[in-house]
Amino acid sequence: MKTKVLFLLTMLLTLSTVNAQRVNGARVGYIDMEYILENVTAYQEANTQLEAKAQRWKSEIQKKQNTIDQMKKNLSAERVLLTKELVDEREEEIEILEQELQTYQLDRFGPYGSLMVQRQNMVKPIQDQVLTAVQDIAKKKRYDFVFDKSADVVMLYSAKKFDISDLVLRTINREVKREGRAAKIKEASEKSKFDDTEKEPNPEVEARKKAREEAIAEKEEAAATKKEARQKLLDERKIKREEEREAKKKAYEEKRKKLIEAREAKKKAAEDKRKKREEDKKKKEAARKKKQEENEGTGGGAGNGN
Repeated sequence: MKTKVLFLLTMLLTLSTVNAQRVNGARVGYIDMEYILENVTAYQEANTQLEAKAQRWKSEIQKKQNTIDQMKKNLSAERVLLTKELVDEREEEIEILEQELQTYQLDRFGPYGSLMVQRQNMVKPIQDQVLTAVQDIAKKKRYDFVFDKSADVVMLYSAKKFDISDLVLRTINREVKREGRAAKIKEASEKSKFDDTEKEPNPEVEARKKAREEAIAEKEEAAATKKEARQKLLDERKIKREEEREAKKKAYEEKRKKLIEAREAKKKAAEDKRKKREEDKKKKEAARKKKQEENEGTGGGAGNGN
């Protein structure tokens, strides 16, 4: 906020100085970048496609969230019927899914996510066109300053007569039409050169053409290199996330396996203990019967002697 105020005060002082030095005063104009973007056909089409993507991503996120919410609801209802080990397993599974959902949200809607990157890539070419048009208009109309009304610079007042947004739009549209005509002319030239094979090439034209092709090739190569680096970074992030996810799944499976083994061992120990109790009971019963038989035999012998 302090930076904005200082910038505004500096501009006011500059304008005052310029007005003092020039009879006619400084020429100041402004544009509304948001208004320009909303009226550029290429931006509208690209923005519509991007919004459709964003809606699909939001739908996927909501679907994943609904699954997690249902799992939590089921666990809450069945908690009293489950052992502590099973409760821990389900809670850990829910935690893994929540972390995956958070990662997916950052990948799509984070500050470096797909939505932000694609929006920047979409706006950048149009912003470059606007900047070029503003520079041309400022030179022709002799503007000293041109501001962006939709930017962070605070405009306390702006008269409509200084708004050159429509002029910028007309300049951009003319450039688009000019490029369209140039493309048609090039297409016609490419078509006609096959019909005029005996015509000698113009060295100057060929040199300009070669220089233009080399410049285009350099731009395409730079763009491809940048795209490759960005894709490499995205792939590295993806691989890292997959490795982390696999490590968590592996740890979860190992823990689950140990819990099952411990449960089976506990069950086996209980079964062995039960069997041992039954065997001890049988042995005691057999010993009791044997002793009873011995006692009865001893008593019967003494009776016969009397």
